[in-house]
Amino acid sequence: MDLRLEKRDPATSQVRFYRLITMPNLFGGWSLVREWGRIGRPGQVKIEPYATEDEAAVAGAKLAASKRRRGYEPR
Repeated sequence: MDLRLEKRDPATSQVRFYRLITMPNLFGGWSLVREWGRIGRPGQVKIEPYATEDEAAVAGAKLAASKRRRGYEPR
């Protein structure tokens, strides 16, 4: 999974992104990498470990659904 979401609201000067990536880690498990911030600037990054790819994908899907409810759209 490699998903990029963006939220643009000219009325409030919001130009934000949220990116979700699942990838294998060095210890035989999987990681969900979350990156967020203003478009055009380096974002903050958080890496969450999971035992399986399915667990990481489910967690990523839940976060993506939450962000979509808050106005983020896929790009």
